[in-house]
Amino acid sequence: MSFKTLIIYQNENLFNILNELYSEEFKIIFFNKKNIKDFDQNKMDNYLVITDSEKLQFKNQLILNKFPLSIKKILELININFLKYNFRTNSKKRIGFYTLNLNSRELILDNKKIFLTERESNLILFLNNASKPINIFDLQKEVWGHSSILETHTVETHIYRLRKKIKDMFGDEKFIISTENGYKIN
Repeated sequence: MSFKTLIIYQNENLFNILNELYSEEFKIIFFNKKNIKDFDQNKMDNYLVITDSEKLQFKNQLILNKFPLSIKKILELININFLKYNFRTNSKKRIGFYTLNLNSRELILDNKKIFLTERESNLILFLNNASKPINIFDLQKEVWGHSSILETHTVETHIYRLRKKIKDMFGDEKFIISTENGYKIN
């Protein structure tokens, strides 16, 4: 997960307090009326804008306009908003013609869906994010967390079962393909 960015709009006191107490937990930025135009929310990942006005519209914002609030309550609201934002963002990832819902662990095509295990979801994501085919040893290390080379067919077995699930439901035999260099998403 990427580092959380907390953007405080117009409330310099709140910015100073949070920056002093929680700068290791969040990257904290202050914006005012002049420089808010420089903020491009489409280039940011995992952010929350704290404002006191409903006039500004951001994908992820927390409106704090009823004071006094304790710092504990403000942090609780911040964390809840980050969790909600991450849940919404993870709900749909495009993988070719498919949609992968990480929250419900479903692979969806048209109106059909299959349920995935957490490992299957992680495997699909890892292969999809790779720029080249991934060999068995790298999959063992990155998806399974094994640091040493194991004499096992765990990776091949998981991929075989996942391919079978996808073929049985969607008729797709080429979702995960093997090359001489490893596996990749087609």
